[in-house]
Amino acid sequence: MNILDTNIKNVRNVLRYTIGAGSLTELPNLLERRRTLHGGPVVFFIDEFFQSQPDIISHLYLSTNDHAIYVPTKEEPCTDQVDQIVTKLQADGLNEPAAIVGMGGGIVLDVAKAVANLLTNGGLAEDYQGWDLVKVPAIYKVAVPTISGTGAEATRTCVMTNKRSGLKLGMNSDFTVYDQIVMDPELTATVPRNQYFYTGMDAYIHCVEALAGRYRNAIGDAYSRETINLCRQVFLDGDMKSSLNRERLMVASYLGGCAIATSYVGLIHPFSAGLSVVLGLHHCVANCIVMRAMQPYYPEFYEEFWAMVNKQGISIPEGVAQNLSDDKYEQLFASTIIHQKPLTNALGETYRDILTPDKVQSIFKKI
Repeated sequence: MNILDTNIKNVRNVLRYTIGAGSLTELPNLLERRRTLHGGPVVFFIDEFFQSQPDIISHLYLSTNDHAIYVPTKEEPCTDQVDQIVTKLQADGLNEPAAIVGMGGGIVLDVAKAVANLLTNGGLAEDYQGWDLVKVPAIYKVAVPTISGTGAEATRTCVMTNKRSGLKLGMNSDFTVYDQIVMDPELTATVPRNQYFYTGMDAYIHCVEALAGRYRNAIGDAYSRETINLCRQVFLDGDMKSSLNRERLMVASYLGGCAIATSYVGLIHPFSAGLSVVLGLHHCVANCIVMRAMQPYYPEFYEEFWAMVNKQGISIPEGVAQNLSDDKYEQLFASTIIHQKPLTNALGETYRDILTPDKVQSIFKKI
């Protein structure tokens, strides 16, 4: 059997979405209908940034029975973090909330998805890291992305690091897909320029890797091509954060998530995962850092990526994996080479013959 065969023949996408400036005002009505049908409170997972934005929180119209959890985003999600949240919710009697809302970037959206899965399936987060291990439908959940690019609002996975094993893997399942998305580009207006670029590039890089890979399908290719087209419109424009471009990037993020749900990433994401697991770098900036060494593998997109960087005046960290200890390079190799399917997609089944420890180290030293 081909290692890249997902056996996903009947693809599930998000059931409903609303998009446009001011769409956040639709959320209370959506949740009220859910409360009427199901009963019980709503659990909100909200980026901790919004604790200092009471005007935005007021638009959520939290009821007295609702539960708000402000999620720290300094570090990537980990399995222990998710387990602790689930244990606390269960202790508070919140085993079956009417809905779960994730409001934030990829970190917050992934935490919300993982918690929704565990509340109905039981066990620990690490038990479900892999393909189609989640067997019971999750709690109904709504995504409110506040930064664009990761596609977490659209994908069938939520990625977490298991700090004991050193593995960064997702719960890849139809039940992980959000039921509803509220896409309001006004929420991305305050994102700092560098972060806006780093995260937006995640959508671009997802689709670059998918189109250059060995596992292709017509719908995934169509999603990928349009995502790249939208990213070009945004990042080759004089004002990447105009209201029009913020809406374009929000669409690109969603379509990029749909693309990667039916295909695979390639070489960039495994190296990025190594930087996240070993050096603690956030996923999106790590992707951009890895691009420093990708000219031999994605030459056309490499040139375009750096043209976008220069056009927008973005700062990409340099030298983050130079002059490390032998132990660190061994950890980086292990955290990279473990990603069998993306590396097979990029380089073929003999990828281990290509990515020897010395070769992997030389790539990291270039970034």
